[in-house]
Amino acid sequence: MKLKRLYNIKRDTNKWSIILLTIVLFVSIPVLSIVISAFDGPGESWHHILTTVLPTYLENSFWLVVGTSILTLLLGISSAWIVSRYTIPFKKQLEWLLILPLAIPSYITAYSYAGFFDYGGFFLKISTLKVDIMNIYGLVFVLSVSLYPYVYVASRAFFVNQSNNIIEASKLLGASERKTFFKLILPLARPAFVGGLILVLMEVLNDYGAAKYFGINTFTTGIFRAWFSLEEPETAIYLSVILLVCILLFILIEKRQRRNIGYFNSVKNHREVKKISTSKNRQYFLFLIVVLPFFLGFIIPVAQLFYWAFLTYSDVFNASFLLIAFQSLGISLLSAIFTVFCALLFIFASKWNRLSFLKSVEKIGILGYAIPGAIIAIGILIPSLALDKALIVFFKNVFDIKIGFVLNGTIIILIYAFVIRYLAVAYSPIEASSLKQGNSLVEASKLLGKGNIFTFFKVEFATIKPAILSGCILVFVDVMKELPLTLILKPYNINTLAVKAYEYASDELIAEAAIPSLCIIFTGILPIIFLNRLISKA
Repeated sequence: MKLKRLYNIKRDTNKWSIILLTIVLFVSIPVLSIVISAFDGPGESWHHILTTVLPTYLENSFWLVVGTSILTLLLGISSAWIVSRYTIPFKKQLEWLLILPLAIPSYITAYSYAGFFDYGGFFLKISTLKVDIMNIYGLVFVLSVSLYPYVYVASRAFFVNQSNNIIEASKLLGASERKTFFKLILPLARPAFVGGLILVLMEVLNDYGAAKYFGINTFTTGIFRAWFSLEEPETAIYLSVILLVCILLFILIEKRQRRNIGYFNSVKNHREVKKISTSKNRQYFLFLIVVLPFFLGFIIPVAQLFYWAFLTYSDVFNASFLLIAFQSLGISLLSAIFTVFCALLFIFASKWNRLSFLKSVEKIGILGYAIPGAIIAIGILIPSLALDKALIVFFKNVFDIKIGFVLNGTIIILIYAFVIRYLAVAYSPIEASSLKQGNSLVEASKLLGKGNIFTFFKVEFATIKPAILSGCILVFVDVMKELPLTLILKPYNINTLAVKAYEYASDELIAEAAIPSLCIIFTGILPIIFLNRLISKA
């Protein structure tokens, strides 16, 4: 039996199987290197961290996750339901305006609100009330108004495709509008909004800039402190392992809870949800509820940044800034191209691979988005440093040549890290588009004797081109905003807009951070509008 199984594996293995395994291996390197390195033992400060600051890391990270979850669910689901179900003023405009806070990285929103509520800020000019936002409650608020669109987008996509039949059936049974929502619609929407919530939690655990600026000790700030301040990679690795285990446990628990629950919505006699027309007063009340998240998540931060930009424009906008802007664009573009290429290779290698057991491991390749950027960066640094040291010794002993680092401190490692981190972002739309087109055209091409490569370029590429473009744009914007990973891996002579904004804020030059921050924001608005159109067409 074993010999037969080995024979079948040998028979079914093709070049696409090898390519698929290679991609999975390269994507898994950061996690594998961290897990393996953890067996070397902790650093000298581990016992001190274990008994002093680790409980604080756990407590702060826990309350950030809980607080942000509650607030993002409240803002995201309520906004999505109102714009999907009710007739309110400026409804069409609000549908996409509510997504715009996604264009602002959470650390930039944190800088803006810190200035807004500061002693010289706008809030104290119009009010005598002093608000201290530089605490964990303020951080929960900032992260929530920045990240609620993840829940809003997922929930709205469900609500606009929900059939009116079940709502009418509920009304026939005497249920009120409120009872129908809480007892029927909300449970049905659980897979959608939980999917958005998981993305929110990944972003919360990945956050470094906002937590660092607000002085809140979390796992990510602890990893940076152990690596850079204490200079103990072993301790940073141990903290990374704990955070990684927490993330995996959360994902497994959620999947286990949903495993035995079935969600089904028949397309037979499907009718769109009817919009409810209410009184003018109620329409204005609902309008204010929907506008509030947009106002808090976009208008206030952007207005504060424009004010600062007006004050510091002449000091910041110069040749050095333009060089940083072009470097950011170049890194983002290269990363997007390589990520989309790897996503295409991954999807179609999986499709053309004949080994059935590889189907169970292919999802490992897209887990990078669930792993914080700091962990990915450290997981890449460990093997790359070892390889660089081995190369230095090899060239010295064999050729008597002194060389420096070949990989570390280069753009190659940085782009490699971005590919791992954002492969899932490019993978999802391309895979969905590939599955949607079906196999009829592909099978027709193969019946004509054409191979996989010819069929891809002549048949499949044209149909998935919009998905490739959307994946490329989304990765481009995410790379522009990325901070923790870039801080650790960026080459010495290269800078990005995100890092420059962080450096200004760290040096207490928060007003000077406005120009690079606004550049990041307006780069991110284009895909937000594009995303809204995709949902509207769905």
